[in-house]
Amino acid sequence: MRNNSFPGGIHPHERGSGKEVTGKMPIAWAQKPDMVAIMLSQHVGAPCKPLVKAGQRVYMGQMVGEPTGFMGAPVHASVSGVVKGIQQRTAANGAPCMAVVIENDGLDEWDPSIQPCEHPEELDKEEALKRIRNAGIVGMGGAAFPTSVKLAPSKPVDTVILNGAECEPYLTSDHRMMLERAEDICQGLKIAMRLLSAKQGVIAIEDNKPDAVESMQKAVQGMEGVRVQALPTKYPQGGEKQLIYAVTHRQVPSGGLPMDVGVVVMNVSTAAAVYSALKTGRPLIERVVTVTGEVNRPANLMVRIGVSVGSLINQCGGAKEGVNKLILGGPMMGMQAYSLETPVVKGTSGLLLMRDDTPEKPVGNCIRCANCVNACPIHLMPLNLYALYKRGRFERARNEHAMDCIECGCCSYICPSKLPLVQSIRAIKSELRKKSK
Repeated sequence: MRNNSFPGGIHPHERGSGKEVTGKMPIAWAQKPDMVAIMLSQHVGAPCKPLVKAGQRVYMGQMVGEPTGFMGAPVHASVSGVVKGIQQRTAANGAPCMAVVIENDGLDEWDPSIQPCEHPEELDKEEALKRIRNAGIVGMGGAAFPTSVKLAPSKPVDTVILNGAECEPYLTSDHRMMLERAEDICQGLKIAMRLLSAKQGVIAIEDNKPDAVESMQKAVQGMEGVRVQALPTKYPQGGEKQLIYAVTHRQVPSGGLPMDVGVVVMNVSTAAAVYSALKTGRPLIERVVTVTGEVNRPANLMVRIGVSVGSLINQCGGAKEGVNKLILGGPMMGMQAYSLETPVVKGTSGLLLMRDDTPEKPVGNCIRCANCVNACPIHLMPLNLYALYKRGRFERARNEHAMDCIECGCCSYICPSKLPLVQSIRAIKSELRKKSK
């Protein structure tokens, strides 16, 4: 019998405060924000160009930033109100980013140009892709790749995989979406399959979410060519290449894309957003965020894009005493926030507060245990890349496939000597990208 998993990977420890806390909590509506900051860069590609100016009144759902390149996606006002200006905010990675700051008037007055579509399944491909692009939909699992681009590949696709693995510890936003909006997810899958002329659809879910598996199995009943596949719980099951291998045993080549093996992978929340945008005509202006960890009232909140992470912490009763780390996303691949004013963006799946009171262990020497090699889901040699980084041999690191690293952090997590393996590979990739410009 085929082993429905991938080589390598790890099982991160959640210290008793992970998915079991918020996995049972229904999605709740967050408080309406007094102010939002709509980041002009919320996607792969160049930042958007602002379409509004200070003093202008905007409607909810109105486009306030348009993409400047093929890989972009527009951004929209998540409230109605008055633009206070185009101001700088700190992104999740600590970098400055311009944002459209809007003061909420509390009216939630939708853009009158927005029109619903009674039968989105009847839209032709060109019109559907246009609407998906104009709705600003991007990958909501964190990658933020424009969905309209993903659904128009240059190669034939026979399989669409919906990623419901949610393999990061603590995060449960996709879990709750599969329990509460299973029908929307399935309708989004049907639309994706039709646009891609794909004959097979698979909803892949880790087996630590049996209620989500059951929910999606009920929802796909009667859908031709669609099945739900439970996968062994292992990180990083949600990585595109790992998920494709686990589901189909097809191996995406080095430097290649999923379409090279006839597959497109979408996040379950992205699929729901596609259906909602086509059905209602409304753009992506809100998403579910798991607020968890060392917070007084953990929750899964439906929040407006642009709300500050600090306001979400306050809504959840504030941080517990001793919290000294704030992560946007999960503990493995998330980014440590530098400011409580950092706004939620389309790819913000979680807000994790942590108390890091473990004495810092000094970096030791490699003991040749090969743990990093065994854990790497890409079959790299992390220790060799670390040595090349220290010697500044970046081109040699390129030849050793450093650019294939998905920065999952398995190598650093498993290393008994606490070598900064993933950090060094990330630095190598940054240097190589600079040289390519």
